[in-house]
Amino acid sequence: MSLDFSYRHLYYFWVVAHEGGMARAAARLGMAVQTVSAQVRELERSLGQSLLKPAGRGLALTEAGQAALRQADQIFALGEQLPAIVRDAVVAPQVRLVVGISDGLPKLVVRRLLEPVMHTPHLRLLCHEDEFARLLADLALHRLDVVLADRPAPPNRNLKVYSHAVGSSALAWYAPPALADEARSGFPQCLARLPVLLPTAHAAVRQRLDLWFERQGIQPMVVGEFEDSALLVTFAAAGMGLFAAPALVHDKLVERYEVQRVADGGGVEEQFFAIATEKKVLHPLVQRLLPARG
Repeated sequence: MSLDFSYRHLYYFWVVAHEGGMARAAARLGMAVQTVSAQVRELERSLGQSLLKPAGRGLALTEAGQAALRQADQIFALGEQLPAIVRDAVVAPQVRLVVGISDGLPKLVVRRLLEPVMHTPHLRLLCHEDEFARLLADLALHRLDVVLADRPAPPNRNLKVYSHAVGSSALAWYAPPALADEARSGFPQCLARLPVLLPTAHAAVRQRLDLWFERQGIQPMVVGEFEDSALLVTFAAAGMGLFAAPALVHDKLVERYEVQRVADGGGVEEQFFAIATEKKVLHPLVQRLLPARG
């Protein structure tokens, strides 16, 4: 393979672009500013385009520089994975699946969604939880094989990812034993006088719950809001209040947390998506996560 540019020069440009200037990049690389500048100019000469332009006391990317940076991000993200992939290939014949988990997705649901791959021989499963937008960026850079989330990816011309619906679940309302009888006798109006725990607005289902409260004419007595669904259930089980959860995980909720189901969710549903970089998913384990297409 013949290339008209040096990957070393591309790496120097990549550092300069992320550091925002020659001096900071030179400090990071442990090189003289003049040396780094010369290497970047050599890359520009090889590509026939200016990649950087002055901006105040620093540098900014030209349109060509932005395009080069997007490619460099992917190249060096893949390069970062190389040592681990080579090491794993020598140590054991593992099947690797790197999953991003949106922080708005209930933890018990994650286990159910991954069930189709859990018994794969020699599986090495790596799970990373983060905010939805950051996970999509990592997916686009091929740092993740798939993202599991409670919403599809938003339209974005610069972000080539595809959302695949993998299921949904009606919500049900649960209570610790001390509140269960009172909740059953006056549901849903009891939610205005009994303590209620809700997910924060980062979870897609929160908006649906708020609309449901509005339709019922109820102002819930909210005593806690949680980003982490497992933390919400832990506090509810300790007696703090009622909460809504996917009926899909009813058995695990009752068994693990000893809460009681008091009512259905009035038609409110939570939806689940697997988001990948290919419209036709190629990774064999990601394929298993998708429902069979008739």
